[in-house]
Amino acid sequence: MLDDISILNKKRTCVTAALLLLTGCEGIQSTLSPRGPAAAEIAHISWIMFIGAALILLVVMVLALYALYRDPDKRIAVSASKLIFAGGVAFPTITLTALLVYGVWSMGSIRVDPQPELTIDVIGNQWWWEVQYQRDTPGAGFTTANEIRVPVGAKVRLRLHSNDVIHSFWVPNLAGKMDVIPGHINTLLIQADKEGTFRGQCAEFCGAQHARMAFFVISQPREQFDAWMAEQRAPAAAPTTEISRSGLAILRNNRCLECHAVRGIGATAIVQRHGPDLTHIASRTHLAGGTLKNNRANLKRIIADSQGVKPGNYMPSYPHLSDDELEAVASYLEGLR
Repeated sequence: MLDDISILNKKRTCVTAALLLLTGCEGIQSTLSPRGPAAAEIAHISWIMFIGAALILLVVMVLALYALYRDPDKRIAVSASKLIFAGGVAFPTITLTALLVYGVWSMGSIRVDPQPELTIDVIGNQWWWEVQYQRDTPGAGFTTANEIRVPVGAKVRLRLHSNDVIHSFWVPNLAGKMDVIPGHINTLLIQADKEGTFRGQCAEFCGAQHARMAFFVISQPREQFDAWMAEQRAPAAAPTTEISRSGLAILRNNRCLECHAVRGIGATAIVQRHGPDLTHIASRTHLAGGTLKNNRANLKRIIADSQGVKPGNYMPSYPHLSDDELEAVASYLEGLR
C-alpha cells in the first residue's frame, strides 16, 4: 500500500513539473507562443534546433554508455582517426551546414515588406520608448509612449531610432530582436494575427534601469484601431473642474511642461523633450516604461518619488508637493484620454 502511494506521489510530481515547464511556453512575452508570421518562423527554427540538439545529445549519451558498460571484449573496434574525423569533422559540418541553409531560407518571412500597411517610428531613450505615428505626414502625426497599437493582420514596419545609447527592441510573440543604434535607423516587420496584448523589452543592457524599459504592443480590430488613431490625433482635453485646472497650474509652475508635451494647451514648442508626451496619457495601460499599472495611486507615486521608482531617470522627484497637490495633478492627467 505504501509503495503504491509512493509511486502515485512520484507520478504527480512528474506531471506537476511537466506542467510548470509547459507554462513557460505561453504568455504575453514568450518566443514559443507566436502570434505572427515572423515569430512563428522563429519558433519553428527554435524547435528544429532544439530537436536536433536533443538527438545529438542522445547519440552522444548512447555512445558514452556503450563505452562505459559494454564488455570490453565485445566492443566494436574503431580507430581514433576515423572517430575524430566522423564525430569531429564530418558530422558537425553536415549538421551545421544543413541548419545554416534552413535558417537562411526560413528568414524570408522575417524580412521587411517594401510596402507595409503602416509605418511607425520607435525611439529608444533611457529608459522608455517614444512612439511616433505618421511622422512624415504634417498635421496628422501624433506621439505616444511605451505602447504600440496596430491593426490585427496588418504588416507594420517599425523604424527604430535611439536618442542616446544602444538599445534592443524585442517583442517575442511577434518578431525577433533588432538593435536600436544612435545615428542609424533599423527596420523591423511585425504582424499580429490575433487580437491581444504582447509585452516587449529592451534586450540590450543600456544603463541602470535597463530591466525597467518595457513596452506593450496591442493589436486591435481595424475599427477599434481607427477610432484610437482619431482620438490620439485630437489635442488634449481642456480641464473642466477646479481640481483639474489646479493640477494643470501645478504642472506649469513646476516646469513639467518643459520636458513633457501636452498638445493643445498652448505650451511653447521645444525641439527635444526628455520625457514622454502626456497628451493622452490616461489612455495608456502602463506607466514608467511598463513598470507600473496606469492608475491614480501610481501617478501620484511617480510624481512624488520618480527617483525611487526608476533611480537615475531624467525626471526629478517632487516630495515637496502636498497630497492635495498630487491629487490635483493626478486628476488632470486622468482626464487626458
